[in-house]
Amino acid sequence: MQTTAPADHPASTAAAGPEEALALFDRLPAVELTELLGRWLGGSFATGHPLDGVLETFHWYGKAFRGPDDVDPLLFRTAGGAVVPLRATLLPDPRWLERWPWLGTAAAGNLFQRLALPLWITHHPQARLRVVKHRGVASAAMLYDHLPIVDVFRRLDEHTLLGVMDARGISQPFFFILRREGSDVASRS
Repeated sequence: MQTTAPADHPASTAAAGPEEALALFDRLPAVELTELLGRWLGGSFATGHPLDGVLETFHWYGKAFRGPDDVDPLLFRTAGGAVVPLRATLLPDPRWLERWPWLGTAAAGNLFQRLALPLWITHHPQARLRVVKHRGVASAAMLYDHLPIVDVFRRLDEHTLLGVMDARGISQPFFFILRREGSDVASRS
């Protein structure tokens, strides 16, 4: 199931497929941990993954990195427009979308935003930053505290990162873009 990001989101950049996205990722330079500090707007990097666009449908905003042990990996926008950090204990499994395609719809995303999102707000970090060797290159990565997921980052330009989610049990990598909040690139999105 392929979904699209809302028009007002800093959204989806397309790749031809997972092999091309991996080739691009492998060509990009590594990211230093200090380069990640700050708040970032997130968007899908479409490769045909079942999760492409789903996080945006659920009003995903991005990530915040305050220090090596102080990370909000899941920032979402509330119905009132505030950006809040959520507990990172449950992420959509692509297999859910195959079984229940309605979970990837705008209606499901709006229901989540109004009913479930307020219950998941946290004031505690949910991830850490470390340097990880992935696909032969040591680069900044985010390790979730309570999920078997590592997000590894490479630099597209001075304000934009390409991330790949390495998750246990999901064979196809999920790619996403992060744009530094306040950068010209993010402001135009």
